[in-house]
Amino acid sequence: MATAYATSMAVLGSRLPTTTTTTTTATSSRRSVLPYHPLRSFTPSFSTNIKQNTNTDARRFSSLQVRATEETGSAEAGEIFSDIKEKWDAVENKSTVLLYGGGAIVGIWLSSTLVGAINSVPLLPKIMELVGLGYTGWFVYRYLLFKSSRKELATDIESIKKKIAGTE
Repeated sequence: MATAYATSMAVLGSRLPTTTTTTTTATSSRRSVLPYHPLRSFTPSFSTNIKQNTNTDARRFSSLQVRATEETGSAEAGEIFSDIKEKWDAVENKSTVLLYGGGAIVGIWLSSTLVGAINSVPLLPKIMELVGLGYTGWFVYRYLLFKSSRKELATDIESIKKKIAGTE
């Protein structure tokens, strides 16, 4: 406690005004930034209240408890690596996959940089937020509010899925 006091006084002593107070039980004076307050005594009733609350919470949430079992449904690391190796060996044009992967990483980095630059302009983030809210409202009104438009959205999504899969 004395070390912490000395350290705080060394850091704050030159910046904050100090007062000199004299305690009635001791004849020595001490320097303090804050007025002297005696420590409070710990009451044991507080700890018993915590124990009672813990017991009632345990009874209240007993149906939510989850027990661990010895069976694991996850695959081992060796199996995962062997599956990845088999899939990589099955790829015919590895340079194209690496080029697309590198392009995706560069695209993510570039978009992150662009968003950071937009975010640093004072009013632009709020304007972009309003544009996003406006577009969300339009999308909800156009595609989600009415049953016929929801069906139209579902058929559009299915056609896009077929185009991506190459079945159309």
